[in-house]
Amino acid sequence: MRRIITISIIICLIIGVTFGVYYFIIQDKEEEITEYTPQEEISEEQMRQTMVSLYFKSGELVAPEARLIDVKELLDNPYKEILEMLIEGPKSTNLEKTIPEGTKINKLEKQSDVLIIDFSEDFIKNHKNGEKEEKITINSIVNTVTELTEINGVKIIINGEENKSFIDEKVKFDKVFYRE
Repeated sequence: MRRIITISIIICLIIGVTFGVYYFIIQDKEEEITEYTPQEEISEEQMRQTMVSLYFKSGELVAPEARLIDVKELLDNPYKEILEMLIEGPKSTNLEKTIPEGTKINKLEKQSDVLIIDFSEDFIKNHKNGEKEEKITINSIVNTVTELTEINGVKIIINGEENKSFIDEKVKFDKVFYRE
């Protein structure tokens, strides 16, 4: 009796394995394999575009605004291109500009993982005073520039002079600013 049960179990296993092999291997090969084609072909222009995040004022914080730009614009001086877009201001009506009107970039220099930004004096002259507004501006710049992987900090100088500050002297530029 034991022998009959053992033989029955072995026969059932053989039938199960045979069915499994047929179902999973042979049947899969019988199905026609078709090549995947995207619904829409990617144009050459789309291939050259990349997404950048610019940070603007949103309430008492900064929030990102995504921009799709041509990669060629970032080849020569990506820092200047991104900062120029930040100076122009947001496209969204829910966000506010953080860089004061008239501000120009005099010079940019990368030292190790820190970007030194030399702004025109309009950066401090035309800024809304108040520590909160000043910190929002600094965070806007730092968060935007540190989106580039090689930059971890920002040093701000005004017309080539270090250790300046906003007019009310609440926020001073005597240190490197890092992302918070």
